[in-house]
Amino acid sequence: MYTIGQVSEMFNIPVSTLRYYDKEGLFPNLKRKGNIRYFSDNELEALRLIDCLKRSGLEIKDIKQFFAWITEGSNSYGKRKELFEERKAAVEAEIQSLKKTLSLLKFKCWYYETAIADGNEDGIKDMLPDGLPKEIQKLYDESHK
Repeated sequence: MYTIGQVSEMFNIPVSTLRYYDKEGLFPNLKRKGNIRYFSDNELEALRLIDCLKRSGLEIKDIKQFFAWITEGSNSYGKRKELFEERKAAVEAEIQSLKKTLSLLKFKCWYYETAIADGNEDGIKDMLPDGLPKEIQKLYDESHK
């Protein structure tokens, strides 16, 4: 069992956020002794899941819905799986978008390193759009899809 302060440190989450999650009903089996909340491994696992779902773009109201589905038991397996499939697709799309962004950033770093070394951009512009060095061409192509 862990106190709210310990959990806050473990997950780098403000105590106020943990209290909010509790108030929203995300820890239905949270133990209390007086005013002190005690988190078990079940709540820690719930926090990992909450963090995952939030990072995937889900809002707290939708996370609450997911936890409500858990209480429905096996009747909601399909809905829960569908939610994770949707979040997985959203994260995969975001990863692809970020890869494209990273490719452009890397290309521009090379571009300006080369322009600084040459004292101008003329040589680079002469190589565009398809005469760049192999690795740089790959970055350029990925960023311009």
